Amino acid sequence: MKVSVYDQQGKEIGTTLLPKEIFDVKLNPDLVHQVATSQMANRRQVIAHTKDRGEVRGGGKKPWRQKGTGRARHGSIRSPLWKGGGVTFGPTKERNFKKIIPKKMKRKALFMVLSAKAKENLLIILDTLKLPLPKTKVISQILARLPIGNNSCLIGLPGIDKNIILVARNIHKVRTIQAKDLNALDLLSFKYLLIPKESIEVIKKTFLG
Repeated sequence: MKVSVYDQQGKEIGTTLLPKEIFDVKLNPDLVHQVATSQMANRRQVIAHTKDRGEVRGGGKKPWRQKGTGRARHGSIRSPLWKGGGVTFGPTKERNFKKIIPKKMKRKALFMVLSAKAKENLLIILDTLKLPLPKTKVISQILARLPIGNNSCLIGLPGIDKNIILVARNIHKVRTIQAKDLNALDLLSFKYLLIPKESIEVIKKTFLG
C-alpha cells in the first residue's frame, strides 16, 4: 500500500510503501473490541476501598459483660452493626480487573487498527520530525500545516526524543508514544496517527521480528 509522505512544511514530497502484513489486514471488530476492553481493564486503578471490622481502629475491649445487663451481647464496638464500625461487603483494594489476552491477538488487533487508519487516510507520514527549537509553538505550527486540523493526534516516535515529548504534552488532544509501544487502545483513542518514516521500520522490527 502506497501512502503520501509530507515534510514539516506540510508539503507532499513523495510516497512510501507500507508493509502489507501490518497495514493491509482485514478488520475484525469483535477482536479489536475484545483487545481494547482488556487493555482498558488492565489500566484500571482500584481506588475505592472500605475498611472491614479488622481494619477499623479501636474496639479491642468488649463493650460490656456477656450476661446480666439486659442488653444484647456485643464483642466489639467496631462490629458492622455499630456506628463507626467496619463495612460489610464494601469495595476493597483486593479486587482484580486484569484480563489476559494472548500476544498474537493483541498484535493482530494492532495491525487491524493500523490498517483501518491507513485506509481511511488517518495515517500521516512525515519524512522526518525534528524541532529546531524545543518550543510548543514550533510543533503546533507543524501540526497545523498537516491535514490533522484540530483533531486529536497520536505521535509515534521511533525513539525517545525528550524535546518532542515535553513540548507535545502542552497541546490539548496530542500525545506522544514510542512506535515500539503502539497498541490498539491508544490508536483508537486518537483520530490521527502521525509517524516519521523511521517509525515504520521500528514497527516492522518490533512486531514482525
